[in-house]
Amino acid sequence: MSKLILRDRSRLNPNYFQLNRWRKLYVSDSEANELYRKNHLLAALPTEEYQRLQPHLEVVCLSHRQILHEINELIEYVYFPTQALVSMVSLMEDGATIEVGVVGRDGMVGLPVCWGGGSVTTQAIVQIPGEAIGITADRLKAEFDRHGVLHRLILLYTQALFTQVAQTAACNSRHTVEQRLARWLLSIEDRIESEQLLLTQEFIAQMLGIRRSGVTVAATALQQAGMIRYSRGKIAIVDRQLLQSSACECYKVVKNEFDRLIRLTHNI
Repeated sequence: MSKLILRDRSRLNPNYFQLNRWRKLYVSDSEANELYRKNHLLAALPTEEYQRLQPHLEVVCLSHRQILHEINELIEYVYFPTQALVSMVSLMEDGATIEVGVVGRDGMVGLPVCWGGGSVTTQAIVQIPGEAIGITADRLKAEFDRHGVLHRLILLYTQALFTQVAQTAACNSRHTVEQRLARWLLSIEDRIESEQLLLTQEFIAQMLGIRRSGVTVAATALQQAGMIRYSRGKIAIVDRQLLQSSACECYKVVKNEFDRLIRLTHNI
């Protein structure tokens, strides 16, 4: 039997009202392996490297609006989402926020650990709750410094994430709220297992850096066009193809790059 520790590592931040809670879960080795491999990076590891990491991996329960990494704080723990979705958010001096990147089962949260920087200038906040695989920063860095497959996987993922961040910056300055919302919803669905997204208009507005009224107008337009179904903080994509036609080209640019780099991981 493998011992997996479920952790809720919420920060005691007055804006988010989360408390630390700890509990343990015991599952079989086969169940543990299946859970770990829901994350694309962990799933691409060869057996030897995976077995070196496996004793140090923990199942982490992430809560909505939980802060994983705070701005300019030392990163002590790295996360590989399997169900949860994490936003990288820039905070302005006037209190405004905007999402600059999003991480789901396609990647990891805490890349600066591998680069040697140790901290970030963005806040990592849980957008959609769920499970992730956690490991201490020191353990991951030690494996990364072996310059094996994990090293190459993380370099490829870094390139993909850079594309996402750069394209998001261009998107925020050039495209309409409706186009950006369509792109954002598609990107989220790509990175989680659920077909229904639990997102309030207020939270969407914070992530897109717009007024809540703008989200209302855009979401209503997408719903009336038969692309989504939205009610009481629950969003479901009804017609994905139609929603893609409404999104700006930024969605395809980022998705195509992620897909291309994923294909490369199969050849490592």
